[in-house]
Amino acid sequence: MEFRTFGKHGWQVSPIGFGGAEIGYREVPQDTVNLMLNSALDLGINVFDTAECYMESEQKIGDAISHRRSEFYLFTKCGHSSGFDEPDWDPTMLRKQIDRSLSRLKTDHVDLILLHTCTQETLEQGEVIQVLQEAKHAGKTRLIGYSGDSHTAKFAVEMGVFDALQTSVNICDQECIDMVLPLAVERGMGVIAKRPVANVCWNLTAADTDRYGYPYWQRFQELQYETQNLFERALRFTLAQTVSVAIVGASSVSRFEPNLAIAMKGALPTGEVQAFRTRWGEIARPDWIGLT
Repeated sequence: MEFRTFGKHGWQVSPIGFGGAEIGYREVPQDTVNLMLNSALDLGINVFDTAECYMESEQKIGDAISHRRSEFYLFTKCGHSSGFDEPDWDPTMLRKQIDRSLSRLKTDHVDLILLHTCTQETLEQGEVIQVLQEAKHAGKTRLIGYSGDSHTAKFAVEMGVFDALQTSVNICDQECIDMVLPLAVERGMGVIAKRPVANVCWNLTAADTDRYGYPYWQRFQELQYETQNLFERALRFTLAQTVSVAIVGASSVSRFEPNLAIAMKGALPTGEVQAFRTRWGEIARPDWIGLT
């Protein structure tokens, strides 16, 4: 497998990583999670991404692969209260939440903690950043980062305090490609692409209004991309951007080998990338901002 370098930090990461939202929200049984995550590691996938609010995702990951902790990079996100009495972004809550995440994940440290889509105003107040810096100084995390989109993501990058950025990058969400990614790369940040296949929105219908990828489906109706082999083309489009790793969700072990096979083909050819970019430039409206 051809690994990628995670910003200036020198980590060698697999081109795709495992996204832990689905195993939490879809309540995937622990036995299935054990098989999935150990199979992913055996295939060479070495980035696992989760969050405090993905139901039991952190716990399931900890139970499945904490015994192989030295083999992978572990990312989690913090900020939404998710069971604590204090409100979102409260510094006291954040400190307790970080410790809870470590306990759930069965580790004494993660490799990256990201603020989970807080507002620019919250960033400007600075307390949440201080909490992450404290955690880094205490050895609870190796790096700190921001997860979010659009102008707030740009602001977070420009602050110069974060080691990494997680943002939406896909054929239906291209705002960051010009506005944010060049700044992040210039600062040597590790860049994590979330939603790299646009939540496979082309498989949804007009009736799926409560599905997470529905806003992408609405955009897709106007973009009218050719659907033949689109999953592969979409993933390779995202991998053609200046990202370190693309986080792909899964709830079945059957997805890992085909997804990795696609990633190992490398970036989409320049001409095909430009076709997606051109179509976006022709159709996208100003309110088609990053899908936080």
